[in-house]
Amino acid sequence: MLHSAVINVMVKAARRAGRSLKRDLGEIENLQVSLKGPANFVSLADKRAEQMLCEDLDKARPGYGFIGEEGGAREGADKSHTWIVDPLDGTTNFLHGIPQFAISIGLQREGTIIAGVIYNPANDELYTAERGKGAFLNDQRLRVAGRRKLSESVIACGLPHIGRGDFKLSLAELAEIQPRVAGLRRFGAASLDMAFVAAGRLDGYWERNLQAWDLAAGQIIAREAGGIVSGIEGDDDPLKTGDVICGNEFIHAELVKILKLLGK
Repeated sequence: MLHSAVINVMVKAARRAGRSLKRDLGEIENLQVSLKGPANFVSLADKRAEQMLCEDLDKARPGYGFIGEEGGAREGADKSHTWIVDPLDGTTNFLHGIPQFAISIGLQREGTIIAGVIYNPANDELYTAERGKGAFLNDQRLRVAGRRKLSESVIACGLPHIGRGDFKLSLAELAEIQPRVAGLRRFGAASLDMAFVAAGRLDGYWERNLQAWDLAAGQIIAREAGGIVSGIEGDDDPLKTGDVICGNEFIHAELVKILKLLGK
């Protein structure tokens, strides 16, 4: 399909870095059998992918700012545009050879995300969206699922792990939501969870304690597929709070009603 110039830039960068990560995934599967494990190798893969993305995006749009998980923030000469990049979302999955990870690229203009690309090189799924132009998986137009009841819905969430997150709050959330839904999933890559909501594979998703690079691309892809994306309060900005709920208008509203009370 025909993309705009800016989406073409993002897709080209994601695909090049994705080829590198896919090669590295093959190495990871070999490293699993070693006693030392693949942790250091993954760190290098992550940084190499971010460097490639930074180079390609900077070459195509010189002067844009850049915020990356590995390299931090870099202000550009163009103060109105910033790339927000996660070179490897789902690092723990990647570390274990699980093919649920992605490159996530969002483009922010004067504080608003205007374009997003999420690419999983393991299965060659490419999600794209541009403000006002819809969301796509490869060449297929995306639309959120139409279910209106939690009891019929499959919902994804994040779970805290060693050294990160509020375990007590997470258990309280699970205790409230798990009995109300058809299924609960934890896939381990925030960008793909949001993309799955956009594709109708999931009916909703929530997670706390995320970073801008986890959310930027997924946020616009879910919204352009007809989804509602907010923080836990229902009308706040997840890029600022780091907490996110998304789904269609009905499932989003149900999740907000439950989760905002638990967080008080």
